[in-house]
Amino acid sequence: MVQMTTVRWGIVGAGGIAHRFAKSLERVPGTELRTISCRSEAKAHAFARKFGAKAAYSDVDGPDAGHTALLSDPDIDAVYLALPHGLHRVWAARALAAGKAVLCEKPAALSADEMRAIADTARGCGALFMEAMKARFEPAYRELRRLLDAGAIGEVRRVEVRLLGESDPAALAASSYFFDPVQGGVLLDMGIYCASWLADLLPADLAVTSAECALSRGVDVWVRAELAAPGGASALLECGSDRPGPRSALVVGTEGAIEVNLPHRPDALRVMCPADAEPRELRVPYEVDDFYPQIAHFCELVRAGAAESPIMPLAASVRCAEILDAIRAASRQG
Repeated sequence: MVQMTTVRWGIVGAGGIAHRFAKSLERVPGTELRTISCRSEAKAHAFARKFGAKAAYSDVDGPDAGHTALLSDPDIDAVYLALPHGLHRVWAARALAAGKAVLCEKPAALSADEMRAIADTARGCGALFMEAMKARFEPAYRELRRLLDAGAIGEVRRVEVRLLGESDPAALAASSYFFDPVQGGVLLDMGIYCASWLADLLPADLAVTSAECALSRGVDVWVRAELAAPGGASALLECGSDRPGPRSALVVGTEGAIEVNLPHRPDALRVMCPADAEPRELRVPYEVDDFYPQIAHFCELVRAGAAESPIMPLAASVRCAEILDAIRAASRQG
């Protein structure tokens, strides 16, 4: 068997996140952007010219023709799904059935049931699927995990993750999904990052003890939830697009705490331990950019013929979706 050296990519969707991905992909060794697909023929060709893709597919021949053509391309090894949230499940299933490795933009699914269906499809096809939870791959997050594993703050007892900020109203209004009652809202858009921290750092069975939300145009624009785990550990998840506030994560242990800025793309830590006279400030910059490490990791999985990522496995994506499901249910009841 000849080992794959160059991972040939296709990007499904040509929005802003796809542009950021393609720009980072240019810096990852052993990769090639082969194709792009989107509804608009002009937009697809413009994207291909900008990033040097070999082919551009669009819906010029009918609905879904562009994405279908990309998945039928035999010169594609991996697909990056950069579509609105509500389209992830169907196109992930189609890409996996076509034998493509799939890196899917977060959230991978709208619910835990959808994510379980994606996981079942991936396992049934024997194809690689990974949710693009980039925070877990950043050098700062890896340093956090190293410190926690080394017992720097003892046993983790509480995790607080906040992603707040006033979003540009015009940008939200122009979004194809944010105010969609099925696939929109801040919990799916930003809360998924917060859920990933809780899923990774706390025991498996978290229960929502309280939750509240603020709605605009029928979707959540602010959500705050308290969660509890057996043995007394607890968590806070707060996200909002309608108000200023912190963008940080706080991990509290029995022997200290670590604060991390920008939970969706961390680059610095503040370690606070009683034994230290002052908190230790650790600047941990990105490796190229905030997309690069997860793309490089995924490419190595493709080359190795892996079915799952050890850092963001299918079970982790299911658990993140379960946390959001529980918060959504509790906040709407409150």
